[in-house]
Amino acid sequence: MAGIFITGTDTGVGKTVIGAGIAAILKGRNINVGVYKPVETGSGSDALFLQKAAGVTDTLDEIRKYFFSIPVSPHLAARLNNTTIDIPLLVNGYNTLAARHQFVIVEGAGGIAVPLSDKFLTVELISQLKLPVLIITRPHLGTINHTLLTIKCAEAYGLNVKGFIVNYSTQIEIGLSEKTNPQEIEKISGVKCLGTVPYLGYISPRIPDLELLKKNLSAVVNVDALL
Repeated sequence: MAGIFITGTDTGVGKTVIGAGIAAILKGRNINVGVYKPVETGSGSDALFLQKAAGVTDTLDEIRKYFFSIPVSPHLAARLNNTTIDIPLLVNGYNTLAARHQFVIVEGAGGIAVPLSDKFLTVELISQLKLPVLIITRPHLGTINHTLLTIKCAEAYGLNVKGFIVNYSTQIEIGLSEKTNPQEIEKISGVKCLGTVPYLGYISPRIPDLELLKKNLSAVVNVDALL
């Protein structure tokens, strides 16, 4: 079984767009790719976007085990819904998809230390799934700190960080910080930058232009490094 766990340095950094793009690229290579969003909070469009990008027949209930409409941390969303997140259920859900597909792209909710319960963090789930990590980060000032913290957290749990991708999820002016951050993160951490994704404009998760997304990401992301 092979796959990657996509996490971010923060929420809203573009994990779903990047994950969907990678899924579409792999599907275009005739790789049997699966997608998994164990827990989703907020709008509910992430798992659907991933499902469309991968072109899978797996149901939304198989791709996403928990959905809470309130946009807060999973553990709090579960508490507000008078439930708790069953970690073995999340692991079994991944194992089911991994048995069907050559490669599974798993996307977390928010960052690597986001709690799934009061005593269980996302990084601990990644450890149980035994997956390497791909980090999606912002381009601007502050991202060195956020990315290094994410890398250090992953490594503290013995996880293999495959690399990081800098994603321009919003349109910003490119200054010295944006130009130098990827190289500085590489130099300090020893983790490779696998691509810098320019601002792609608004991408609808419900009616995505997957061909355009696939074309744009293929040109700037080293997908081979993930396989």
